[in-house]
Amino acid sequence: MNRVMGSLLHKFKREIMLIGPLRRLFLYFAEKKLYRNIVERGDPNWVSYNFPRQAREDNFYITLAIMRSIERGLTKGLISKQVWRKAFDFAGVHLPKKIKGAKSAFIKKYGVKPPALLAISLTKLCNLHCLGCYADSSQTDRQYLPFETASRIIKEQKQLWGSHFTVITGGEPFLYQNNGKTILDLAAEHPDTFFLVYTNGTLINEETARKLAVLGNITPAVSVEGFEKETDERRGAGVHQRILRTFEALKKVGVLFGISITPTRQNAELILSDEFIDYYFEKCGALYAWILQYTPVGRDPNLNLMVTPEQRIKMFRRVWQIIRQKQLPMIDFWNCGTAIGGCIAAGRPQVGYLHINWRGDVTPCVFKPYFSQNIIEVYKKGGNLNSILFSDFFKGIRQWQNDYVVQQPAEKMGNTIACCPARDHYERIYPLLCKPGVEPVDKLAEEALKDKNFRKGIIDYGKRFKTISEEIWDEEYLAPERKSGFKQNGATDD
Repeated sequence: MNRVMGSLLHKFKREIMLIGPLRRLFLYFAEKKLYRNIVERGDPNWVSYNFPRQAREDNFYITLAIMRSIERGLTKGLISKQVWRKAFDFAGVHLPKKIKGAKSAFIKKYGVKPPALLAISLTKLCNLHCLGCYADSSQTDRQYLPFETASRIIKEQKQLWGSHFTVITGGEPFLYQNNGKTILDLAAEHPDTFFLVYTNGTLINEETARKLAVLGNITPAVSVEGFEKETDERRGAGVHQRILRTFEALKKVGVLFGISITPTRQNAELILSDEFIDYYFEKCGALYAWILQYTPVGRDPNLNLMVTPEQRIKMFRRVWQIIRQKQLPMIDFWNCGTAIGGCIAAGRPQVGYLHINWRGDVTPCVFKPYFSQNIIEVYKKGGNLNSILFSDFFKGIRQWQNDYVVQQPAEKMGNTIACCPARDHYERIYPLLCKPGVEPVDKLAEEALKDKNFRKGIIDYGKRFKTISEEIWDEEYLAPERKSGFKQNGATDD
């Protein structure tokens, strides 16, 4: 009886949220409650609970921006009722499972919370040949992760971690096909998992868009580099026009979608301009943006393509202005590290992830192409995802995370503006990559590891950025904590 009543109450809440005035009233009270829990009380259920107050505010404003974006999507009809119901059921039914069952068992066994998600590169095949592709994808490299393996990984993700969010990348995910199964079949086989799919967007036609709407558990993040000129320069002539047709197809059926952007030294200012934001969020209908700064891995790694340390600081200021003032979820994978305590690679507890490529190699993250174990081989030996999660390689990275941020008091936390071991602390990660048993995923990764000039260049870059970001971190994040602690100990401003 209680289960039936609970189901009816859930459905009532779901339908109420489709009514504009009631939805806005709900969001008003939800915002107040979230601010108290995240910022004022430091609720331990939030990853930021023991962070400096400024970092807790960063976490709150990203959460608020996501909520506001969903509200805009419903108001403007960019999210269909069907997609909304699937998303609401995911958030209202499946996410709470993380508090029970698998998550509780994981904590009891290992003494820490499980990772939040994982990323899978299903194929190396791509119909484009973009400059600086991190995966070195091409139209001829037909490497695929077996469908049965991919499905088992996602099943274990739920059973072992209580995690129901999976990132799919590539190659081009919509080219994936194995044993007659596609990415749509994977989503259908796991209706209780929500998939964020990074795609070039050129293969989503009206028929595919309709299928996505029926499934309701996939959100495409379509790659753009700027406007038509910038996108076509990196991705190929005519690509931007094909992307625009994809946007229209997705809007027509109410599939929630966003954009993915790769800032380089050439486009760093453009992709955060008001003109760019208005174009993609207002005209094209994107509801979120992921900013993945160019990192020199994969095809033709070039340190000179990276945004400069000075550009990155300007981006840091601008991204947080957009999130706080415009309430748009334009999330920079690096510059928003303050909200979640920096690096989330190697399956960091509560917020972290790991990455599995088309061969089954398990890497700490998409931008660290080195592995010590292969999931296919692990399965043959009777292991599972946790066998990899607690490998020496991954534990070594998590130990660095603990020493730098996770296990530090708020007033002594490491600078999470400079949060990435692959870009900002390469001198720390490099010895781990050179340990026996750790291998590069391909020749390109091997060459980068051996290249002394590359190593010196990336270490110098990290030192330069840390120097100019440290002042911001100390003055705006740590100093208020030290002052607060000083007063709590009975001292005065004098």
